[in-house]
Formats: sequence, structure tokens, C-alpha cells
Amino acid sequence: MELTGKVALIIGATGKIGRAITTALSDAGADVIIHYNRSKETANELARQIRSTGKQADIIQADLSQQQNIERMFASIADKTNRLDILINAAGVILRTPVDNLSFKQWDELMNVNARGPAMCINHAVRLMPEGSVIINITDISAQRGWGDYAIYCASKAALEAFTKSAARALAGRNIRVNAIAPGLVSFPSDFPEDRKKRILSSIPLKRSARVEEIAATVVFLAKHDYITGQVLRIDGGWYME
Repeated sequence: MELTGKVALIIGATGKIGRAITTALSDAGADVIIHYNRSKETANELARQIRSTGKQADIIQADLSQQQNIERMFASIADKTNRLDILINAAGVILRTPVDNLSFKQWDELMNVNARGPAMCINHAVRLMPEGSVIINITDISAQRGWGDYAIYCASKAALEAFTKSAARALAGRNIRVNAIAPGLVSFPSDFPEDRKKRILSSIPLKRSARVEEIAATVVFLAKHDYITGQVLRIDGGWYME
């Protein structure tokens, strides 16, 4: 797919990875729609930066845990452009949820935003997508490796990977491609112990975390490549091999 003039909706565009993806797609020629939930100031600043380069950027708000918000968002896009060529699901919530200390509230929060939200965005997006469009979901290698203290987060990302493959098969007849990118380590929480940081970095074959620009470049690659669908591409420095 040639990206110039295509319309791209980036869900979760105000996060670290989302911002990098939004900028990369704009640099590649796409008109971008910047989704945010609470970070309106960040969304506006990102839009200003993109517009300063002469590119098109709009912002749109939606709480992915609310059905009406998702419906309103896509109705607004339909009214304004009546088309969508690229959907990026990059929103996500992460909470520490040890297996022996789970709650219904935690399960619902993580599953709603990390799995149900992206699935429903896909459900609405495909109604606006012409042949040749592409959907890319941002998952996590924890969906495949498992992290003991983040059980629900891992489960939610695994659910999104499964949905990616099902959607790819279902939409292939319409020539709409669906793929996922599973980043490994990108950054540590601010209070993460130094000894654990060193231990984790030493277990990654390439001995460093991923740069958000590397993830964004992979999004652009998958958006342009017309013969890749149903794949989960790990960007993890070889961590999955360990």
C-alpha cells in the first residue's frame, strides 16, 4: 500500500509507542486521526507538531471501555472522511495482578481496554475500509511468555493476538490485512529495582530495550506490505528465544 493520502486512525496515539507510530505514519504520507482518552493536551500538541510539517492531523476522544464512545468515534469519522485505510490499535492498560490476588474489577478493566476495545474498533472500522486496507494491533511478548505478576495483562494481550488471527482469516476475502506487533521490553517503570533491570537486560540477546521508533518503523513496513496477514511479529531483541 502506498501511504500518501491514506487515512490512518491511531488508537492510543498519546502513549509513547502511539506517538511514535503516529509520527511515522504521517512522515510516510498518511493523514492521521489521533485518538486519546484523557490526554487531550498531549493529543493537541502531537497534532500541532504534525500540522507544522504541512501534514493533516485531527484528534478524537473516546473511552474504549464504553460502547457508546466507540460508536460515536466511528460515526464522527464516517461523517468527516467516510473512509479509513489504516487502523492501529495501540492503546493499553497494564496493572500488576498476581494470580493469587485477582479481582473482578481488574479483570474487567484490563480485558475491556486491551482486548474488547480493539476488537470493537475493528468491528466498526471495517465498515469504512475499502479493499487493500490494513489493521495492526500492538500486543506484547508477554502474551506468549507469560509474566507471573501480570496475569490478566498477559491474558488480555493473548486474547488480542487470537482475535488478530481470526480477523485476518475473516477479512482476507475483502483484501483487508490484519497483523499484530508484539514488542518486548520498551521501558521500565520508574520504581523498578535496578538489580532486576540488569537481570532482564542481560537475558535479552541484543542486551537492550526496544526503541519506540523501531516499533513504529515496523508498523509502516506492515502497512506497506500487501502480502502479510495473520502474523504476530515480535520486536524483542531475541528475548522470546530465551
